[in-house]
Amino acid sequence: MYQETRHVAKGGPTVHLQGSARLLITAADEQLPGAFGQGCALLLEGVERDRSLNQAAKAIGMAYSKAWRLVREAEAHLGFELLVREGARGSHLTEEGKQALLAYRTLQHEVEELLEQRMPELFGNR
Repeated sequence: MYQETRHVAKGGPTVHLQGSARLLITAADEQLPGAFGQGCALLLEGVERDRSLNQAAKAIGMAYSKAWRLVREAEAHLGFELLVREGARGSHLTEEGKQALLAYRTLQHEVEELLEQRMPELFGNR
């Protein structure tokens, strides 16, 4: 996220600029609810860490039922399973789930770098 603080004019008010972007990955030809976005990525990271969707959901303050809904909606958009549920032993990411998470994080990082670069260029001399 890009942030900048500046004074509009000498002695004038301070302006705080902030730039952010929300990355969502959706099926281009489908009218499906949801998407693969930040919430799902946080859940997948939690499952990698804790081997439990329930624990991952709790860690970000999300209901378990909502967590499953987000994962299932993302799977519908992507066309493959992200998680394998192992009953009492928890859950783990599929290989496709690991690749999707890595791709999402890579794209998000590149978008943030672009904001850091372009915001000063586009708003810097105003």
